[in-house]
Amino acid sequence: MQERHFALRSTMGPCAAPWGLAQHHGALRNTMEPRATPRNAMNEEPHLFAEQSSSSEVPSRKGRGTKKKTDANRVRETGNDPSGHRGRLRQRLLEGGDDALADHEIVEYLLMTAIPQKDVKPLARVLMQRFGSLAGVFNADPRALTGISGIKETAAASLKIVGVAARRLALATVREEPILSSWQALIDYLHIDMAHLTHERVRVLYLNVQNRLLLDQVVSDGTLDESAIYTREIIGKAMAIGAASLILVHNHPSGSPQPSRADIQVTQKVIEAGRHLNIVVHDHVIIGREGHVSLKAKGLI
Repeated sequence: MQERHFALRSTMGPCAAPWGLAQHHGALRNTMEPRATPRNAMNEEPHLFAEQSSSSEVPSRKGRGTKKKTDANRVRETGNDPSGHRGRLRQRLLEGGDDALADHEIVEYLLMTAIPQKDVKPLARVLMQRFGSLAGVFNADPRALTGISGIKETAAASLKIVGVAARRLALATVREEPILSSWQALIDYLHIDMAHLTHERVRVLYLNVQNRLLLDQVVSDGTLDESAIYTREIIGKAMAIGAASLILVHNHPSGSPQPSRADIQVTQKVIEAGRHLNIVVHDHVIIGREGHVSLKAKGLI
């Protein structure tokens, strides 16, 4: 029995089992590997994908969406401006010059941005009649504006911001040059800020040695015909900030800029107090809706 077992192992040989396993493994590998794709089939695949990407369904959906959006915009614009008046006003503003719109139309256009779904032309005319002019509207107190039927805070703010911007632009021009050599720019600024006030305001412009503006200070805001110029405080402020000179300014709510006897007397007091401390008072300017008066130009100081 032992010899027969030995003979069996000898006849199989040491390589018989590995060859059989390799043959079996090769068969499994052939069944698992994908078959080679014909070359002409591979060449057709890009064409297949190209056909899918050129489908007409996506553009058609986009086209329908764009049309709906355009229609919605058209309906919305027509609802806010059925007569086309706002559109025509806008085109006149964009294509014309500074005189393209009348004063009441400027107010109307500003109201359009704050009150989008209402005819605001009548309201613009009411504002012009109530405050007298564009400057009167833009410098009006917000409480006075909202006291008019149809004007809410949003509309009042839209009007007030124009006055704020105008004053800042005018003041920036004043700061660019020495005051005495750009006098008209100063008068323009003062007129924008004070001519249409319904109360009396006193301000002092403090200048350095080059006559450039150091400080623009409102020293008094009074009720009608009630304000005060405190000489000691004005000169004390000039000393504190190192001002070399100053200009007094106040307005007359009545509209006439003609100086009163009291205006001349108080100016003389400030001039005398400044002289002892080498602070020059260049002028006292009175502003009114009808214009302005320089006490120095009239020879009153």
